[in-house]
Amino acid sequence: MTPPLTKVNWPRATRIIRYRHPPIDLFEDIADPADWELLAAVEARSNPRILDLSGRLDLVPAEQRVSGPGASLVMAPFTHISTDRPSRFSNGSYGVYYCGDRYEVALFETIHHHEIFMLRTAEPAGWASDFRELTGVLSVELHDLGGLPAAFEEILNPADYSHSQPFAAELRKSDCNGLAWKSVRYGAGEAAGIFRPNLIAIPQQGRQLCYHWNGSRVDRVRDLGSREIFAIHI
Repeated sequence: MTPPLTKVNWPRATRIIRYRHPPIDLFEDIADPADWELLAAVEARSNPRILDLSGRLDLVPAEQRVSGPGASLVMAPFTHISTDRPSRFSNGSYGVYYCGDRYEVALFETIHHHEIFMLRTAEPAGWASDFRELTGVLSVELHDLGGLPAAFEEILNPADYSHSQPFAAELRKSDCNGLAWKSVRYGAGEAAGIFRPNLIAIPQQGRQLCYHWNGSRVDRVRDLGSREIFAIHI
């Protein structure tokens, strides 16, 4: 069953990413995106790491690429992918740009996945991980999973992605722009997953954040700009 289409118009779509990711020069340049493979191959002769930095360019058709200042923030989720990092709507073989209609959606989503990583690697307690907020306008037509909640209950399972991944893969083959749904981490908000970078306005950087790991969960978040610390209750 194909979910109905809805027009999403979010004036402040929010995404939160790890702070360690640097800009990728190839994406930030003004070169024609159709020439990126050639440019990367030429630059790789003097800098073998360029292909690692630019990621899997072949995963994004030239007409779907974006370039210019800030383009790395949009392109990276589509070119730096791995089956070791699956998500709700991808097994890791292709990229998805996830965001929420407000800060809290992105915050609680990243906390959830960060906790899984920290538990899996048995990390010690402490302030360990810096993140940054990205905000921008999102105006795109998406398939709305909220239209038929009973039919899509398994797809929105908070922890099990075995139904959502093949479902999304089939939709993506039909040139679907992406999906929208009620956030399963923050019920007052909406989430979206976009399948094409050229549908996403280049975002602006917002808050810088640090997550505190207490050994079993993220219990506090510090705003590195204001120095405020917020307790997390889940």
